[in-house]
Amino acid sequence: MRITRVLGAALLALGLAAAPAAADSTPSPGASDDDGAPTRAGTSFRTATEIEQGQTATARASAGDYLYWSFPADAEQRPTVRAKVKLPETHAAQTWQIDVYDGLRRRQACQYGAQTRTAGAGTASVELTCVLRTVRAWSEPWGNDPLPGTYYVRLTTVRLSTADLGQPVEAELRVESKDVGGAAAVDGALAEPLVPGIAMRTEAEEKDAEEGSDFPVLAGLEPEDGWSSGWWSDRWVWTAVGGALAALAGVGGYRLTRGSGRPSRVPPGA
Repeated sequence: MRITRVLGAALLALGLAAAPAAADSTPSPGASDDDGAPTRAGTSFRTATEIEQGQTATARASAGDYLYWSFPADAEQRPTVRAKVKLPETHAAQTWQIDVYDGLRRRQACQYGAQTRTAGAGTASVELTCVLRTVRAWSEPWGNDPLPGTYYVRLTTVRLSTADLGQPVEAELRVESKDVGGAAAVDGALAEPLVPGIAMRTEAEEKDAEEGSDFPVLAGLEPEDGWSSGWWSDRWVWTAVGGALAALAGVGGYRLTRGSGRPSRVPPGA
């Protein structure tokens, strides 16, 4: 009996020690089983769920909810946002839409893609796509260009029947970017001036042009001082003439003012 009690106490202690380890190994409800992608979405800008590019985030919600995610984007990237919504088996026509906002919550236009789509009655799912403009390294203060930072994605319905309001849906979101390069991200520079016919030159024609042979006039037009003009131009002439006229006007005005302030004749005995 004593041996049985000792063995029972030892097994009980071993079970109590193993319980915390088993509890720690249990995945949390919000974690994904494969790559750690989020399984829920926020309901506002402040509670937007953060995701990394290349992850497929999922969320269960109700039709009519606003779903928010956020992701980082750097300069020279062109993000593509893809969303898929799995709909109930029976439903009326629904219209879904995704909107992308920058860190200042300014809505960013989509270059192309189906940003808004309508799912007919009984459609199993609807897919949306928004390809943003290339993220620029800088922009003018009054510009609305996409800049490096955090971007927000909002997914919701814009047209929904009352009967479908609150029905369960499943949403998937994935963001990927293509590295475009500095020429598209900032202002870049032209390889050659936009001259008619210059893009149509062949290698032989380019060689002939370098050797000074005849070439169509349209492709040979250029300013007298070349495409990058020197410091001298007509504006300097007009600036000098304007300055001289302003100086003469000032001298003439001063002399008139001084002459009108004195009497033409001095009275006797003054």
